[in-house]
Amino acid sequence: MERPVTAAKVTGESPDGELLSWREGRTPDIEGRSKRLWLLPDGRCLVEIIPSLRSFTYDRDELVTDTGPLRLDFYERAAAQLTRHGIRTAFCRRVSATCYLAEYHPAPPFEVVVKNRAVGSTLVKYPGLFRENQPLPTPVVKFDYRVDPEDQPIGEDYLRALDLPVTELRRLALAVNTTLQQWLQPVELWDFCLIFGLTGEGDPVLISEVSQDCMRLRHPDGSPLDKDLFRKGAPHTEITAAWRRLFDELD
Repeated sequence: MERPVTAAKVTGESPDGELLSWREGRTPDIEGRSKRLWLLPDGRCLVEIIPSLRSFTYDRDELVTDTGPLRLDFYERAAAQLTRHGIRTAFCRRVSATCYLAEYHPAPPFEVVVKNRAVGSTLVKYPGLFRENQPLPTPVVKFDYRVDPEDQPIGEDYLRALDLPVTELRRLALAVNTTLQQWLQPVELWDFCLIFGLTGEGDPVLISEVSQDCMRLRHPDGSPLDKDLFRKGAPHTEITAAWRRLFDELD
């Protein structure tokens, strides 16, 4: 009889099948709206994507099954691009259609948002200052405090008071923006959000998934290739078709 795989045996170097077998029947160490995490003894974690889409503004929260693999398809490619340009991400390798191995760094209660156009929260929080979808002369970087039911803007000095490397986080967010824009052309990147964890030495690591779920993307013909379709009430089949279409434009 095959012996069960124990937690002590499993590490990030274990074969994919062994990692997936070990996960079965185990309660996740961390579970959120979009991911489940199982912590490994070597400082890494096994992450499973939950195919959920949520919009506070449009009061919609649903599971869209086929978006899980599509998110990971994009993230796997995006992480490779970012790594190639010297930006450290937590992504290690893909393990299955919806699971991947990653470095584990605790998630802070804030995210970094980069805006290339006046969309989303910019129009809601600052009505009348910008035209809808107006291109911004330079990318805008802002920080949001992650709190239910809706994230709230937080001043950078509050983050400095917590001894966080705000200047380096801004620099990395802009570097991510440049890298993604160059890679995605001719698709336009309108905005996106990132979460950075910190190593024991205080160095930032991009720990959040980079996918259609956390950004706004526009096809050269102007059609959305992201979660905006969900926000506007599109059926699941239309959402997944558009997300697949995105890969036609990528290298």
